[in-house]
Amino acid sequence: MKALIQKVTTAAVKVKGRKISSIKRGLLIFLGIGKNDSEKDIATIVDKIVNLRIFENKEGKLDLSVKDVKGEILLVSQVTLYADCSRGRRPDFMMAAPAPYAKKIYEKTLTSFNAQGVKTAGGIFQAIMQISLINDGPMTIMLETNN
Repeated sequence: MKALIQKVTTAAVKVKGRKISSIKRGLLIFLGIGKNDSEKDIATIVDKIVNLRIFENKEGKLDLSVKDVKGEILLVSQVTLYADCSRGRRPDFMMAAPAPYAKKIYEKTLTSFNAQGVKTAGGIFQAIMQISLINDGPMTIMLETNN
């Protein structure tokens, strides 16, 4: 599983010009699901992200998590994180999970973030989405689980 995390002051998802979801201060997470990912990967990535200390404390030191600051999460499925561009000019997505399985894992991940007490919104699986955000920092981190 791959998660591209951006610390944001605001983020939103639109589909066909209609706002689907939005958050205020928190994390925009693009989630790629690999064909070998399992529910164990969900637990690993959710625990890591909700406890990742990337928000500043009163002294300006990165010492607080999204839970600590009562931030929100916007979770967007992102198959292209599994793009292999090593050969040719067209990305290969052979390492990405098949859509029905990826959707199940995505939805369980969304539920797991909410179960951790972090208000979490999502995009629409397999939709063409327009994402708007204001990156705070900027702060962008890539996390991967080990399969």
